[in-house]
Amino acid sequence: MIPQSFVQELLSRVDIVDVIERYLPLKKSGANYFACCPFHGEKSASFSVSPSKQFYHCFGCGVHGSAIGFLMEYSGLGFVDAVKELAGQVGLQVPDDGRSASAVHNDISEPLYEALGIAARFYQDQLKTTPHAVEYLKRRGLSGKVAARFGLGYAPDDWQSLKETVSDYQAKTLADAGLVIDNDQGRRYDRFRGRIMFPIHDRRGRIIAFGGRVLDKGEPKYLNSPETPLFEKGRELYGLFLAQKAIRDAGFAVVVEGYMDVVALAQYGLENAVATLGTATTPQHVHTLLRQTDRIVFCFDGDAAGRRAAWRALENALESLRDDATLAFLFLPAEHDPDSFVRAEGVEAFRSAASAATPLAGFLIQELRSRHHLESAEGRAAFVHEAAPLVTRIAAPLLRLQVIKAVAESAGMTQAEVEYAFEQIASSAKRRRGADPQPAAHSPSPASNDGAHTDDATSTPTSTSRIRPRGTPTPRPRPGGRRKPPSTAGTLLRLVMQHPTWAARLPVALVPDDSPEGQALIAIIDLLSLGEAIPANGLGALIERFRDTPHGDTLSRVAAELVEAEFDESVVEALFDDALRKLQMDAIGKEIDLLLKQDRDEGLDGPRRHRLNGLLMEKRNLASSGKVSDL
Repeated sequence: MIPQSFVQELLSRVDIVDVIERYLPLKKSGANYFACCPFHGEKSASFSVSPSKQFYHCFGCGVHGSAIGFLMEYSGLGFVDAVKELAGQVGLQVPDDGRSASAVHNDISEPLYEALGIAARFYQDQLKTTPHAVEYLKRRGLSGKVAARFGLGYAPDDWQSLKETVSDYQAKTLADAGLVIDNDQGRRYDRFRGRIMFPIHDRRGRIIAFGGRVLDKGEPKYLNSPETPLFEKGRELYGLFLAQKAIRDAGFAVVVEGYMDVVALAQYGLENAVATLGTATTPQHVHTLLRQTDRIVFCFDGDAAGRRAAWRALENALESLRDDATLAFLFLPAEHDPDSFVRAEGVEAFRSAASAATPLAGFLIQELRSRHHLESAEGRAAFVHEAAPLVTRIAAPLLRLQVIKAVAESAGMTQAEVEYAFEQIASSAKRRRGADPQPAAHSPSPASNDGAHTDDATSTPTSTSRIRPRGTPTPRPRPGGRRKPPSTAGTLLRLVMQHPTWAARLPVALVPDDSPEGQALIAIIDLLSLGEAIPANGLGALIERFRDTPHGDTLSRVAAELVEAEFDESVVEALFDDALRKLQMDAIGKEIDLLLKQDRDEGLDGPRRHRLNGLLMEKRNLASSGKVSDL
């Protein structure tokens, strides 16, 4: 483990502005610095860096953190590697505080990286001396420059060609890295033979696996490394390491079906393409790409297989959708893949097609409509029934609202009727599974075409309600849009995060522990009782102190809120005293309530009645000593 004292010293020695400016051009505006966010595509600068708080925050996608957190996000580093990188920038030596799980993992990983690197260089050397492999790439229109950029190579069609380049062909590392296979007879042979080799990189550019494609005919056409300690197919995207800058510059990412498509598009200057690795698109793939851009275009062949693949991608993306991001689907003519389409139609035609790709909501409705005969009542019912489990999984509330409206329009129903139907379908499904039915969550929305509204942002028709006739108004929602004010403990936590030394003024026994914010505040106060100084050099240092603790997420979330809406420094002292007084009054009030209950139930003896009178007097004195704000 890296000592916490070193992490705090490191953060006190670096300036987050200097750290981030190594990677992004920052411009000063007021007290803070701004840039276009590197984690999602945008044209206006919403990425804020605060030198006073030593904290960054994007008002667009919400990403935030310390200087260490920025390196982890931007460069794809683990915590230990990010600390080492940052320490190297300021000339500090990272101390070794014993072997941690991370160190053990590094002991396992480093030999695998080394073995994969050796294999990659071997494959690249073999490509140079294999004319028919070079000729194949030329026929596919690939230049030597692009082949070198992607590190393409060739695995000879021999059983043990890697034996020429590794020191110990029987080493366990080769099998752990997925480079060789041991058969039932104990004979070892190369996994990849007679294939063009595509190195697969992680976000730091390290080779973690390979993909291999046969030159001509043969099965399987594509072969990937098995999952290893370094490689998980459902998390990795081929070409992402090289495409990150191009994705940010283009403002969108293109997801294609194979790594040859990625390389072929790069040949024509379309460098913002990535590919999945022998799996359907996963939620993790979508999440990863949405950290890079707010527009993803899935590009598939226009045949039945391509549409099936697109539908699986849609299903797996629903829980990752955001209202500020767009997922779209581009279907190429049946006779084309991305490579042949660009060759035949040109680069600009592909860009135009990507720009005009069908948004996810449109594809969802089109596909469902094509499966049902909407001219009949039975067809419309089946259409709504199939839509229900898909629409209710859409994580983006405004998009979900619009899809519900589209389903209602297609089915000839009102929005309220569709929402009620979705609830009944969800309840029925849960009953079949033996669970108690619960209302299906859906978006806040108008309930009919005449502009009436549902009761509130999460309401659904109750199980005893009936489908309302069209045009019948429903109750209007309560006013919304404002963040709920923090509790007293929440207010004190926010003040202490801005003024850490004030924690010493808080009696820990008074802080309620019935909320995450109260528990986080208690944890900060407890540092003092343990003789540990509270990090005072900005929000970044404080959240790093509590990284990987039960309070880390709470403190990180509150820190982001403080960037968006700070306390007025001219009144914070009075606000702190006010909140502390309210804590005391709440504690006194609870004890008074307990004594009054005892008085009703069994009566009070002399000492307890004397205590009650004293508490009532103390509460009156606190109330009269100053105004208690409505917190």
